[in-house]
Amino acid sequence: MAVSSLYPFNPTLQCSPAAATELEFQLLRPVGKRSCKFVVSYTHSNAKILKSNRKSKFGETLNPYDSSDEEDEEEDEFEFDHGDDWLLNDEFAEPSVQFEVDGKRVKSKKKTIAKQGRPKQSSAKTREKAGVRNLRHTKSNPKVSNFLNSEGFFRYMCVKLCRNELTLDVSFWFQQITRKTADNNTYEKLYEEIALDKRWFPLLDYLTTFGLKESHFVQIYERHTASLQINIISAKERLEYLLSVGVKQRDVKRILLRQPQILEYTVEKNLKPHVAFLIGLGIPNSRIGQIIAAAPSLFSYSVENSLKPTVRYLVEEVGINEKILGKVVQLSPQILVQRIDISWNSRYIFLSEELGAPRESVVKMVTKHPQFLHYSIYDGLLPRINFLRSIGMNDAEIVKVLTNLTQVLSLSLEDNLKPKYTYLINELHNGVQSLTKYPMYFSLSLDQRIRPRHKFLVALKKAPEGPFPLSSFVPTDESFCQQWAGTSVDTYLAFRQQLLLKRFAEKYEKQG
Repeated sequence: MAVSSLYPFNPTLQCSPAAATELEFQLLRPVGKRSCKFVVSYTHSNAKILKSNRKSKFGETLNPYDSSDEEDEEEDEFEFDHGDDWLLNDEFAEPSVQFEVDGKRVKSKKKTIAKQGRPKQSSAKTREKAGVRNLRHTKSNPKVSNFLNSEGFFRYMCVKLCRNELTLDVSFWFQQITRKTADNNTYEKLYEEIALDKRWFPLLDYLTTFGLKESHFVQIYERHTASLQINIISAKERLEYLLSVGVKQRDVKRILLRQPQILEYTVEKNLKPHVAFLIGLGIPNSRIGQIIAAAPSLFSYSVENSLKPTVRYLVEEVGINEKILGKVVQLSPQILVQRIDISWNSRYIFLSEELGAPRESVVKMVTKHPQFLHYSIYDGLLPRINFLRSIGMNDAEIVKVLTNLTQVLSLSLEDNLKPKYTYLINELHNGVQSLTKYPMYFSLSLDQRIRPRHKFLVALKKAPEGPFPLSSFVPTDESFCQQWAGTSVDTYLAFRQQLLLKRFAEKYEKQG
């Protein structure tokens, strides 16, 4: 057989009395890069199965393994005249396969083998040239690509191999045989984590351009598998629209990890109406991309049944001025996608009962820092209120501080509030009452602004006697140097840099 000349391992022709009358084969994994082993059972050429009681023309019983040219011809006729032979089906009749190439129909010049007879045959070499050439020229066609990866193609090539008809371009055939193994090596780690379908590969390749890796695809698969089954053309259209309205390229990965369903949302019926809704709130076009990146889940909420009712509640029930509603949404886009009635009522009731805060003060808190509606009452609000109480503030002073600087509710106790209060008392020699007048002291950086400005004025001997004025920390660096230090900004910045390096060295020594 031609098999032995093509591959290092020869195919073995096996026979079994119980074998079916159709060709069966098993394609084993290649051993190394170029070796491939086949196990082929071909009933049409097996004497034991087809003609176990063969006799000669004179009635004499013949050895099952004896053969003659005449009998070989009879077997060939049996092969072609067999009505159930799957090779005669249109799906596998290589000569009559038609392909579409660039929108045009291409038909092989070879004639189809008819079931009723055998027409004049061209040489195996000529037939194989035509077959391989057609496959090469049309393998970019999706239908042909699917055929090349199908079991039918492998079966077809095995039969050609057994009939000694595969004589040309073996490397091309071997490439098609090993193509499935090569595809399996793509995203190899994903195969170990999820039930990966290679039809997803074009979409995965596209998403990698936004920085997504195999671990991210696992997260998306576990969060919403259907998102990976989207047609790549549709996915490109949707993501390109988001980029066109201001979403940054670097934010696409974060959006997909948080809301992979966004790949399923159509542009006309979902994305555009939601963007129009945001613009209608008074949000400028330059901020639309930031809103989407901060709260991509808003696309999963109905504009008419969810988002607009939330806006009405904020205006009519909470009392936020409709003219500044756009600014409130820019500060906290998540306010559109939360149960605003529950968030508002629970926090308003807590502050009114705990501190006696009037409704107007709580509304101002929401307007200045709407994020506080997301903060936990007992893990977020209450510990900071208790801290302010511990340094000597009464409830009325706490309400005043929270109304003017609601951001205090978001600051860390250990890394922010306590160190700044300690510096206020020990270094600035100031009292807690100054905080009610300048609550923004808590929002300033201790290392970048409070300590450098204080030390700079002390070094220049321009620090006032008594409590250090907190008002010196409020203006910009330029105003501070003109009004308080009387030096250039460069001089102050150089001093601050040296101070930061010194403190860094001290901290490093303590850690060592």
